[in-house]
Amino acid sequence: MKPILQVALDFVELTRASKLAEEAVNGGADWLEAGTPLIKSVGLDCVRELRKKFPHHTIVADMKTMDVGRIEVESAAKAGADIVAVLGVAANSTVMECIQAGEHYGAKIMVDLLEVPEFLKRAKEIEQIGSDYLGLHTSIDEQMQGKISFEKVSRVTQEVSIPVAVAGGINSENACKAVEAGADIIIVGGAITKSEDARRATREIKKAIDQKISIRTKLFKRVTDENIREILEKVSTANISDAMHRQEALRGIFSITSGTKMIGQAVTVRTYPGDWAKPVEAIDRAEAGDVIVIDAGGAGPAVWGELASHSAQEKNLAGVVIDGAVRDVTEIRRMKFPAFAKIITPTAGEPKGFGEIGVPVNISETKVSPRDWIIGDGDGVIIIPHKKAVEFTNRAMDVLEKENRIRKEIKGGGTLGKVTELLKWEKK
Repeated sequence: MKPILQVALDFVELTRASKLAEEAVNGGADWLEAGTPLIKSVGLDCVRELRKKFPHHTIVADMKTMDVGRIEVESAAKAGADIVAVLGVAANSTVMECIQAGEHYGAKIMVDLLEVPEFLKRAKEIEQIGSDYLGLHTSIDEQMQGKISFEKVSRVTQEVSIPVAVAGGINSENACKAVEAGADIIIVGGAITKSEDARRATREIKKAIDQKISIRTKLFKRVTDENIREILEKVSTANISDAMHRQEALRGIFSITSGTKMIGQAVTVRTYPGDWAKPVEAIDRAEAGDVIVIDAGGAGPAVWGELASHSAQEKNLAGVVIDGAVRDVTEIRRMKFPAFAKIITPTAGEPKGFGEIGVPVNISETKVSPRDWIIGDGDGVIIIPHKKAVEFTNRAMDVLEKENRIRKEIKGGGTLGKVTELLKWEKK
C-alpha cells in the first residue's frame, strides 16, 4: 500500500483541533486522528465534528482502549470513526471484543503496542487475533528523553503482514526513515500541530514520505547531549519553568546586568560571607561557557566584583550566580557580564581561603550540583539537574513551539482567552 500520512490532533480544545485539521487536509493529510487528549477533553463530539467537516477523510479515534472494548468501539464507530485504537497491553478478550464490535459497526481496529515488552511476540498474536493494523508508538515522555528509533518498525514489518503504523517524534527530516523501515502509516503530531504554518509542514512531510527524501524541518531539532546549549539559547527561563512543572526561579537572586542571558554548566563554590578567595580560584578551574555558582550564605560583604568579572569574561565564562553580595555593579553592567546576586554593596570582604570548590551547594533553598545547567535571564535563574538536562530542554522547546502556534492563532484574530478556551478550564 502507498504510505499514508495520519495527522494526530493532540489538542484539548476542539476549535483549535478543527482549524488545524483544515490546514492539514489542505496540505495533503490522508487520515485525521482525534488524539487521546482531545477525546478525553471533549468526548466523542470531536469525532462527530471531524466526520461532519471532513466526510471523505478517514477518521481515527485514538481511544487507547484498555477495557470494555465493545462499548468503546461501538461508541466511537457510531460517532463516525473509521478506525479505533486499542492498547496492545489489554487482555486478548478485550482486543477480540474490539475487533468483533468493529466488524459489527463498520470500524477497523488498530492495536497500539505502546509499552508492550515482548513486542514481536505480541505483534504476531495481534495479527492472528485479527486486528486490521498494528501501531508502534514512541510516547511523548520517551521522546522528551531523546528516545526515537525506527528499529522496532523494521523488526515488526519483517514478522507480520498487516499494515504497520508508526508514531512518535516524526518530522520531515526522518519520515523517510520510517517508510524505509517498512511503515505503511506515518503518524505525525507535533511537527504539524506546533508549526506556525501547518499546511506547509503537512505538505513537506507528505512530500518526504512520497519521495522518500529528508527535508529539513522548520521546528527545532530534538535535544541531545551535544546540542543542549544551542537549544537553551532559544528558550527562556519562563519556558523552562513551565517545562519543569512550574519550577520556581532561585528566590531572591536577581539580574545585575539586565538584557543579558546566561547559559552554562555549574562550577560550584561554597564560601563564607565576604571570603572571596574560593570564588576567584574557581575562575581558574572553570572552562569556557561555565557558570560559577557561589554559596556565600546569602549575606555580605561582597565576594565578587569588577575585577573578578573581568577575569571571568577573559576566560569566556558564561556568568556568575551569587547567593550573597556583589559590588562594582556599574562596571559589571558596562561590561555586560551576566551576573546574578542577592545583595549589592560597596563593601568587599577578604580572601581568607575557607570553603570548597566543586561540591553541592544550597542556593536560596535549591540544591545545585557541579555540572547542573544554569540558565539566567530577565525573569531570574533556573537550575536544570544535569541528569535531566536532555528531557527538560526538550520539554522547554516543546513549550516554546506550542506558544509559537498560539501566537499565530492570536495574530489571526483570536485572543489568548478565546484561543485557549480559558473559561472552560477554570476550576469549578
